[in-house]
Amino acid sequence: MLRNRAWHLALGSVLGLLAADASAAVRRLPAETVIPVALQTTVSSATSRPEDRVDAKVRADVLSGGKVVIPAGSELRGHVLTVRRPGKVKGLAYLSVSFNEMVANGKTYRIATRHIGVQGQPSHGRDAKIIGGGTAAGAIIGGIVNGGSGAKKGAIIGAGAGTGAVLINRGQDVEMPAGSRWTVRVTKTVRLD
Repeated sequence: MLRNRAWHLALGSVLGLLAADASAAVRRLPAETVIPVALQTTVSSATSRPEDRVDAKVRADVLSGGKVVIPAGSELRGHVLTVRRPGKVKGLAYLSVSFNEMVANGKTYRIATRHIGVQGQPSHGRDAKIIGGGTAAGAIIGGIVNGGSGAKKGAIIGAGAGTGAVLINRGQDVEMPAGSRWTVRVTKTVRLD
């Protein structure tokens, strides 16, 4: 009986050690962990489309619980979420991407991340300069050709030409070039083995 009990204790100890080793082998990447990446793919509001593939490399080891859970050089794979071209009069360019797969230590894992994005800058100052330049050029040419009344008419025609130039040209596109550095935030805990 004593011998049987000792055998059960020994077996329980061995199983406990095996379970501890198994749980130690499973690492977790907690939700809200930040992963520093460098894009390997150039993404642009001028050329990219939703669902285009986007690749990135992890720039530095990512730690959890004092241990490396994602080594530098691991890959993130994702896609373009949103592409919005700039408007001709209003509407700023916008571009966003998200990652849903990670390759670390030769294994592929599904992940969920917050999207990263970039928005274009307003072009009001540029538009005003184009219209103002057209107005001034028209006034100068009109003044040379027909004096004071010609300058007024030339200014009106020049302003119209400048406005027309603004209306036919789109605003500034945005780009996330290959090599650019970003941080990606994980939204759900990932189990890594």
